[in-house]
Amino acid sequence: MQEMVKGIFMIISGICWSIVYIELIRGGFKDKTYAMPLFALGLNFAWETLYSVDQLFLGSEPLQGVVNLIWATLDAVIIITYFKYGREYFPKKAKKYFVPFSILAFVSCFVMQFAFYFQFAKVPASQYSAFAQNAAMSIMFLAMLFNRGNTRGQSKLMAVAKCVGTLAPTILGGLIESFNIYILLMGIICLIFDVLYIIALYGMKKEEWPAVARK
Repeated sequence: MQEMVKGIFMIISGICWSIVYIELIRGGFKDKTYAMPLFALGLNFAWETLYSVDQLFLGSEPLQGVVNLIWATLDAVIIITYFKYGREYFPKKAKKYFVPFSILAFVSCFVMQFAFYFQFAKVPASQYSAFAQNAAMSIMFLAMLFNRGNTRGQSKLMAVAKCVGTLAPTILGGLIESFNIYILLMGIICLIFDVLYIIALYGMKKEEWPAVARK
């Protein structure tokens, strides 16, 4: 019974995060922007690349490895939107450093993920790093929305899917499989900022709608 429940929660999370990535790609090309904060993108891509290789060739969950590889591929497309449109958001005096700074950011993200991977056992490493980066990501998405002052590249569907996609593994890993206070606390942080992000995004979309309708 527990395995069936685990499978259901994993499917929910997998579908929701796939929707998030597809929506970010669609919104990024549509609005000519990158739709995921840089360090959230870097940590995500590093995690998915690392654990797709680990689970496909070294682990016992090849199916999850395939899912991670698909997500990494989708993230690679989001990275393309970042390098295509991201220079616009760099300060004028720093634009010449856009590429080297961005490369340094991605390399740093890989180093951070490798630090988790080599310091902890495989399962805790993947869970702890995933929930830590999800908490940071939830904060960064809200900060990006406020800093930009518009909803370019963002969608309501993506915001809700992102929230549900993290809430499902929080319940699974923090309550159902075992009581894990780390996962619960990180998941609560994610939920709070995801809900704030949804509310803020809906509010901005509503404010932008009259302007869009007049065009």
